Amino acid sequence: MTPKERVLAAVHHQEPDRVPINYQGNPGITARLIAHYGLAEGDYEGLIRKLGVDFRGVGPAYTGPKLHEDVPGRNVDLWGIHTRYIEHGSGGYWDFCDFPLREATVEEVAAWPMPSPDDYDYSAIAEACERQAEFAINGSAGFGDIINGNGMLRGMEQTLIDLVTDDPAGLLLADRRMAIQLEMTERILEAADGRVDFLWLGEDLGTQIAPIISLATFRKHIRLRYQPFCDLAAKYGLFVMMHTCGSSSWAYEDFIEMGIHVVDTLQPEAKDMSPEYLKRTFGGRLAFHGCISTAGPLATGSVDDVVGIVKETLEIMMPGGGYCFAPTHMIQDNTPTENAVAMYDAAHRYGVY
Repeated sequence: MTPKERVLAAVHHQEPDRVPINYQGNPGITARLIAHYGLAEGDYEGLIRKLGVDFRGVGPAYTGPKLHEDVPGRNVDLWGIHTRYIEHGSGGYWDFCDFPLREATVEEVAAWPMPSPDDYDYSAIAEACERQAEFAINGSAGFGDIINGNGMLRGMEQTLIDLVTDDPAGLLLADRRMAIQLEMTERILEAADGRVDFLWLGEDLGTQIAPIISLATFRKHIRLRYQPFCDLAAKYGLFVMMHTCGSSSWAYEDFIEMGIHVVDTLQPEAKDMSPEYLKRTFGGRLAFHGCISTAGPLATGSVDDVVGIVKETLEIMMPGGGYCFAPTHMIQDNTPTENAVAMYDAAHRYGVY
């Protein structure tokens, strides 16, 4: 099978030739894997081909004006999100900080500079799709990610208060961001002219032990803002994959009603997120992408431990199709190179139908 055929078969609950494979990793582990396979520095495409990754993505280049002033000691992106670099024992992160809209009024949120869909160049989308035609292609302009996305500008505490209290400033921020991403996504799909296969959305809904928000709050403020993306995917005949960190299976019945086909991340240590529970409860109604924990044996165990958890997960998830092999999130820099290599070697060894 081609990678595209493999992914589409799995998503439609058919058994492909082997389990589809995906990769996500932090810069440190990615660089070490590139070196391990003897590739040129920065050859990310070469790496994911070595790993057998079946997924790709396309997107437009930003060509608009600079929207936010530089801040000393900070990185400031197009949306005005501030980050600072924090080093730790095995690498470093660009950590969100300052939260410039934490105390913003409705008027201030309405005036906050954001990129316009008109400020992107969509002319290279068709060629990118053609170049990657053998793969399953994601055409989303962004995850959406109301809680995290708003949290990067208003802080997590204020963002959660916004959802509980119906704060108009916080809700306006979510609506502005989502409207831009929705318009950009439709323009990507138009430019792709039928060569995109899915939209990858995302909303972190759980901690390790419980939901972050109630089902009532999810339905009131989250679900309705994602429904237009699901409707857009249906219009173009695409499948929808939804990224949800933490304990999030409590929302999956709603996902099915919304037209979401695949759930991503699937942290097995979180409440009601084990492979057994997910396959038993939602198998045949949702497909799965993830399950290999970046906080488990991959980071802390031996090569044999990694091979064991990969084999066990595949034995549970593969029957009847409906599973794509992937880490639960970005593989972290504290992961031994040999463990990451063993993870993907095991996927190819034990993931054949």
